[in-house]
Amino acid sequence: MDVRYGAGRTEFGPGVSITLTGDEVATAIDAYLVAHGVHVRGSRTVMVNGELCEIGHVYVDPSGFVVANGERFSGRGATHTSSSGGDHG
Repeated sequence: MDVRYGAGRTEFGPGVSITLTGDEVATAIDAYLVAHGVHVRGSRTVMVNGELCEIGHVYVDPSGFVVANGERFSGRGATHTSSSGGDHG
């Protein structure tokens, strides 16, 4: 998993980009199923839109933020990483 500031070019900031491998996407789908009471045991194939997933991407809007490995990534950019002050999103 790769978490970094996005390439967005809005007046509010670049956003945050999270890139996942296909295995990480499959694990996330498995975790979602378990969280909703669906438990699968044994071999399985997880497909997204009818195909094996090779990569996944999550874009977090400039109004949001991500905490990964204890580091805060504000969608507004690197200059807004403080958890105190006016940046609540």
